[in-house]
Parts: sequence; structure tokens; C-alpha cells
Amino acid sequence: MELYQKKVFVVAYGMVHNADDAMDIAQEAFVKIHRNLRRFKGTSSFYTWIYRIVLNLSIDFLRREGRLPTVDFDDTMSHDQVADGGDFAFTHATEDPGMGIDKRRMSAILHRAIDDLSANHRAAIVLREIEGLSYSEIAKIMDCSEGTVMSRLHHARLRLQSALKGFVEKGEA
Repeated sequence: MELYQKKVFVVAYGMVHNADDAMDIAQEAFVKIHRNLRRFKGTSSFYTWIYRIVLNLSIDFLRREGRLPTVDFDDTMSHDQVADGGDFAFTHATEDPGMGIDKRRMSAILHRAIDDLSANHRAAIVLREIEGLSYSEIAKIMDCSEGTVMSRLHHARLRLQSALKGFVEKGEA
């Protein structure tokens, strides 16, 4: 649990955009992992099995809730900082208040755009852009081909780009 707890939380948070809900999902995931450990057959890596459980629980949560509250997340954190277990850094005041407002506005637009993605597209973006996983790792976790992963990422990125286009064109970024 200690080895995977932060990574599990990052995936859940990337899917639901709410720290409390992500903690609940992570806790539920570890309970499910513990209960089903004897069923793990080793046909995939343990890491892949855990991520699949977290994604399934996150998708179930999203379907059940039908909503995604947004929380400002400091998107300047690198993949390495998150992967190395760095604490989440929520948007904070900057020396230039205008930049902080623009960053929060862009973050809100990005979160809404991610919220509008299908569960599969959202999962692909979270696993690739937040977790930094390879296409083959994502394919194993999502139980699909690498080509399907690439397609989902392509379409998700196009939708995100389209959602952010107006923000960037107005010179707000």
C-alpha cells in the first residue's frame, strides 16, 4: 500500500478532480485489492492490475455522481514531482495577482474540458499526461490496443485544444 498509495490517489484525483472523492476511491481501491489479492493471476503486472481497479472505481464514481466538482490544481508540477510522491500543490497566490487569476481561469476551463471527455478519453489523458505512462502500459491497464490508446489520446487532446483555443486566442494565457 505504501508503494502505490500516492500513485493511486493521483489517478483517482485526475479522474474526479476532488481530493476528498479521490481519497475515498483510493481507500476503496485498497480494500478491493486486499480482498481480491488471491485472485490476482499474474497475467499482467501488479501495477497494471491496481491501476485498472482504480480506473474502474473512478469511472463507477463518475457514473454514479454524474458530476465533477473542480479544484484548482497546480499544473506546473512535473510528472516526476507527482511520481516521486510530492504532495499536491493547489493553486496559491503569486506575486502577480493577475497571473494567479489567469491561471485559475485556465485551470477551470481545462477541468471543464476534461469533465466533458468520455471516461475512456479522460482515463487515457490522466494515465499519459499525469502519470506519464507509456502507450503499452496504458493499453494493458485499459485492456485495449496501443492503437486505440493513441486514438483516444489524439481525440482527447483535440477536444482539450479546442476548449482552450478561445482562452489562448484572447491573450489571456
